[in-house]
Amino acid sequence: MQRKSIDMYEFWFLVGSQFLYGPETLNEVASHAQQMVEGLNASGKLPCKVVYKATLKTPEEIEQCIKDANYDDTCAGIITWMHTFSPSKMWINGFSLLQKPYCHLHTQFNRMIPDTEIDMDFMNLNQSAHGDREHGFIAARMRMGRKIITGFWEDDEVQKKLGFWMRSAIGAVESRKLKVMRFGDNMRNVAVTEGDKVGVQMQLGWQVNTWGVGDLIKEIEAVTDAEVDAQMEAYREKYEFSTKDLETVRYQAREEVAMRHFFEREGISAFSNTFEDLQAMRQLPGLASQDLMAEGYGYGGEGDWKVSAMTSLVKRMTEGMEGGTTFMEDYTYHMEKGNELSLGAHMLEICPSITKEKARIEVHELGIGGKEPPARLVFEGHPGNAILASLIDMGGRLRLIVNEIEVVKPIYKMPNLPVARVMWKPEPDLYQAAHLWMLAGGAHHAVLSYDATAEMLEDWCEIMGIEFVHIHKDVTVASMKQQLFLSDLAWKLK
Repeated sequence: MQRKSIDMYEFWFLVGSQFLYGPETLNEVASHAQQMVEGLNASGKLPCKVVYKATLKTPEEIEQCIKDANYDDTCAGIITWMHTFSPSKMWINGFSLLQKPYCHLHTQFNRMIPDTEIDMDFMNLNQSAHGDREHGFIAARMRMGRKIITGFWEDDEVQKKLGFWMRSAIGAVESRKLKVMRFGDNMRNVAVTEGDKVGVQMQLGWQVNTWGVGDLIKEIEAVTDAEVDAQMEAYREKYEFSTKDLETVRYQAREEVAMRHFFEREGISAFSNTFEDLQAMRQLPGLASQDLMAEGYGYGGEGDWKVSAMTSLVKRMTEGMEGGTTFMEDYTYHMEKGNELSLGAHMLEICPSITKEKARIEVHELGIGGKEPPARLVFEGHPGNAILASLIDMGGRLRLIVNEIEVVKPIYKMPNLPVARVMWKPEPDLYQAAHLWMLAGGAHHAVLSYDATAEMLEDWCEIMGIEFVHIHKDVTVASMKQQLFLSDLAWKLK
């Protein structure tokens, strides 16, 4: 996939102060800030570099620094911290221009108060306890969306929170660049795969456009045998061949090469298709779509461009993590009393990033679509904590619904189910979670991720200005009804 790693981004560390305290104190502020940045970068907890940019002392300095951040493509966000007192009216003009994600880190340079050394010079220098409160007020007064992280900067929990917020911020920056390619339209008569593409581009930056399936067929026909051979070698390196029908696998390789040509030419990060619109294609892309997802592309079945884009973004946010992220669909339930589970799968297209085993290439009948039996990857998702996320269009606004889940090892072998599969226990339990999901309008398609957290996606929603709904162990139907009712009222006022 032709895009740079997320470590291309950096986050600017902006420290607030003023000229009141004299040059000696300001030099100490700068020295402490640089030590903190070096410590954060050395922690191993952050996906990107923190850059100490300046100790800002005047409205003019602040405004210029914010302008510079806005126009620097490598800057994915700003982190502010007030070492001393920084009168917050100085920040108004700058903050009114800010277009990048913003985190307010409330900490202080020293962990402990020094008993015998503390004097008024120490107090004048180490004023974060009230300097940050002044700073927090102006963001609240200006109704600014921001992340607030409190705690000592060397602590693991603070560094992890900062690292996860950085990933959310990168998701926001990448969202503005995202292009989704739809091969044909979405499945006929399905409601949840529809949506306001113009509204979504205005809100999230996604460019969602359609290419004819006939155009893809021409691209497939233009793929050379040498390109197919090279793709087959790539399959052999990554997957176990459990079929002798190599011609079918070669056709999937041909489809994958053709789609990649499209994506690289048009700068595409996510795509969708549907079994109802294949025209002269011999097979629905199965293995082809799965392998492209493993490279980082987003996918959505039945033309679901929203879940395709979200899969791409969550993969981007969690780059470098090892749990895996995939397009997913709740398929059927196991309703054994006391051991209720959901079985997730799809016709073909589940990403192999979520398995710890070597996925098998198999060829089987699809059962719908009237095309040749397609090759696909068959495997199980690995056990672990994960989330399901569903972005829906509520008509005039977007809502992201996130459910905490525990993926378990499938309780059956299911030898006659020739697709990738995942089995999980949702919080609070299957019946409550299903009730809450449907109450909030969650789709039957979702993003499943072992790496993304609910907090990470909530932060992303805050930056993008969309509604967030969190289903977890402590949520009840009554509390969800109240939340959704109040949300409807609040969002109508925005």
